[in-house]
Amino acid sequence: MRIKVINPNTTASMTALIGECARAVAGPGVTVDAVSPRQGPAAIESHVDDALAVPGLLQEIADGESAGYDGYVIACFGDPGLKAARELARGPVVGIAEAGMRTASYLGRGFSVVTTLARTVGHAHDLTEEYGVARQCRGIHACEIPVLALETDPHARATILRACEEALALDGSDAIVLGCAGMADLCHDLSTALGVSVIDGVAAATATVEMLVRMRLRTGKLGEFAPHPRSEGVGLSVGLG
Repeated sequence: MRIKVINPNTTASMTALIGECARAVAGPGVTVDAVSPRQGPAAIESHVDDALAVPGLLQEIADGESAGYDGYVIACFGDPGLKAARELARGPVVGIAEAGMRTASYLGRGFSVVTTLARTVGHAHDLTEEYGVARQCRGIHACEIPVLALETDPHARATILRACEEALALDGSDAIVLGCAGMADLCHDLSTALGVSVIDGVAAATATVEMLVRMRLRTGKLGEFAPHPRSEGVGLSVGLG
């Protein structure tokens, strides 16, 4: 089995971290390749970033289809381009926000999300509604650390831990979902410190894709996610046009 994990931003060091965390949960016989698009934003922190990341993400899906991958992970908590990716791919495509929140809903009555910037909280709330977990989501909390600063700020871990502690105290949650792929390597240390399950969406999405492929399940192709019709366009990527 081959799973392609796509970090929709172009920061190579974050892609390497995401790949390590995805491979750590992959089962025997599963190859996990972590990639970034050849062009796009260095970090995804706004609706504009989200939109700019999607063309490169979809090109990686198209390339993955040509290379014969069995399934895909979209490793950004906004789940950019998820529906379009499912339309392109034969196998399952899972976003880390959906996987992380659904996983947390199995572990108790409620969970909290701890994410990066406050400007992303509204979109995360929208996703809880779309994925049917709004009732389980007790709160979404921003620690105001920019995505790229997760790698460079020496106080980032302590700030995230404090935000998790405050979220648990305010929300009375049973679990924490980390709201950024760049936090993927923190879940085990945070879980030990907090005494609750801390879910990394990269790991959750990778395990979910593996499960779906092993069960021989895939996105339905009879309706909305049927192969997209070819259309005329200007300047479209060869793999998508």
